[in-house]
Amino acid sequence: MESNAKYVSQKISKTRWRPISSSSLQQPDIFVTGSWDNEDNKISFWSIGNHGGSGMEDGFEGDPQLLCEQKHDGDVLDLQFLDQERIVSVSSTGAVSIFRHNPNTQAISVSQHWARAHQYPCDNAPCTGVVCSSPEIVTVGEDGRINVFRADQQGAIRVIENADSSTIHAVTYLRTTEILTVNSIGQLKLWDFRQQGNSPSQILSLSGDRIPLQCVDRHPNQQHIVATGGQDGMLCVWDVRQGNTPFSLMEAHSAEMWEVHFHPSNPDHLFTCSEDGSLLHWETSSQSDLPSFLQGGRNSSMTSRSAMAPVGSNQSLVNAWLSGDSSKSRLETTHMLPSQTLSVNSVDVLGQCLVCGTDGEAIFVNRQIPV
Repeated sequence: MESNAKYVSQKISKTRWRPISSSSLQQPDIFVTGSWDNEDNKISFWSIGNHGGSGMEDGFEGDPQLLCEQKHDGDVLDLQFLDQERIVSVSSTGAVSIFRHNPNTQAISVSQHWARAHQYPCDNAPCTGVVCSSPEIVTVGEDGRINVFRADQQGAIRVIENADSSTIHAVTYLRTTEILTVNSIGQLKLWDFRQQGNSPSQILSLSGDRIPLQCVDRHPNQQHIVATGGQDGMLCVWDVRQGNTPFSLMEAHSAEMWEVHFHPSNPDHLFTCSEDGSLLHWETSSQSDLPSFLQGGRNSSMTSRSAMAPVGSNQSLVNAWLSGDSSKSRLETTHMLPSQTLSVNSVDVLGQCLVCGTDGEAIFVNRQIPV
């Protein structure tokens, strides 16, 4: 599996593909990176388009080309595109910024900036996560606060001040009016913005140890299915309609899982990356229509490209639509990077393209992921 490495002299905290229009059959060609733990952090736009070169025939498509970059105050802790021209960045300084990219002049400008979106009484609090549904922007932070902004308005349109007594690590939309947050004591909370109160409408959690949850993603078609990644490297899949505990757990990584992503158009495929230096591609090869990670139970750990059978069963929790005999299902995992020691902090997938960024100051791009 060929991934070209591009060394960029900065630790990369986030990588995101620019969205492509749903009617387009084209593959993505521009991605954005954010850096952290450098003297000067940056937001950078890159192109993987074929710049007039004719290297395509032999399969070598050249390095990503830097289009433009902009200095960023503080570490970039999350990035999300608002639309094709604007991207929202959140910072360790507590600030939230919208950057606009002009593809004609390759200039980046700040179109909106909320300086202290997250704060403690005497100091700034890092803003840890953002999710966008244009024009709305939802941010979460170490201060346990949830903010809702509109791209065209100065102040926040909704603030849930003490949404959490612990750090909120990540946020995603469940539906248009509902979001999910994960926190540092192993809880997944559902918030319904139609309700005026400041309490979650549902709280799910791992039983036993309060292992921090670091990341969350929602299944693109089955909106009640959610995947989370923990500080212990465990991948959990939850059905928010069913009970308050995950119905499937898999030992994925040996250290913190920083991001988890369902493939947006082929969610039988899932991608995870970790502090342990690995990037995993999970895919089902079951006789059932459902990926085996949607079939309940707790699974044993696995090695690269190994078939993995569920150990023990949770069938009583499995809904009717989670049909199929889980003993027939196999979940294959593929290590997508050469062996690494430094953290893989971020991964994004769109179409057949994958991009990830590492503490080894490298960006890896793969244009032919088998999905």
